[in-house]
Amino acid sequence: MPYVSFRRVDGTTSYGRIDHATIHDAGAVAGAPVDLKAAIAAGPLSALADGPAIAAADVLLLPVIPNPGKILCVGHNYESHRVETGRAKVDNPSIFTRFADTLIADGQPIVRPLVSGHLDFEGELAIVIGRGGRAIAEQDAMAHVAGYACFNDASIRDWQWHTSQFIPGKNFPGTGAFGPQLVTPQEAGDLSGVHVTTRLNGEIVQDQPIGDMVFPIAKIIAYVSAFTPLSPGDVIATGTPGGVGAKRTPPLWMKAGDRVEVAIGPVGTLTNHVVDEDVAH
Repeated sequence: MPYVSFRRVDGTTSYGRIDHATIHDAGAVAGAPVDLKAAIAAGPLSALADGPAIAAADVLLLPVIPNPGKILCVGHNYESHRVETGRAKVDNPSIFTRFADTLIADGQPIVRPLVSGHLDFEGELAIVIGRGGRAIAEQDAMAHVAGYACFNDASIRDWQWHTSQFIPGKNFPGTGAFGPQLVTPQEAGDLSGVHVTTRLNGEIVQDQPIGDMVFPIAKIIAYVSAFTPLSPGDVIATGTPGGVGAKRTPPLWMKAGDRVEVAIGPVGTLTNHVVDEDVAH
């Protein structure tokens, strides 16, 4: 049962279960949690009442969790990407942060900023935390996962490389694509053999199984929760496979008019097009 966050025709926001072309508006049910993050905290999602059916075509999708308390990202978590970047092997995950106000939904534009043309793609699997906690044991970590979604950690490479700190290049407005839906672990099944596949204008540019992660999901959750408490609705982007545009010859930068897709088997396909930043804004 995939779940989405969305904006209704009247401008109000809600969430619910999506079934092909129909959304069951759980947020319209009396006494329902205020948003999907709150519904995850109240749990389990399977207990949510469906609510009235509305056409998916009549709503505007929002990022799966529009208001996460934390977005934590893992760098160089596929060996192919570590090798192409020339990074040394490490014993622990490389973690950086992304801000919630950079998030966009499926179908919304990724924005290439005025200050740079070095806009790169990074298809990733995102984890949404269901049950919070601190110092979560690795053997217990998967019980803390509410579900999965696709993520495109679109990066402004020259700003990322100004220093050894990634944060500037990872936090431009309109660069964190997150969607289209939240798929529960029960629905997703074993993802180890499922590929993270990124397509740019229909051409495959990244393609690698999730099982190739250097640090698997349980290890990431255990590591992150050792230094910061995790809460329902927090998001962890688990890293991108090799093939990024910056490491191609010549580099392959995204430009206005491009279409980029991140497909992850049962998790879904996240689709965005690229626009240039509006000078007026």
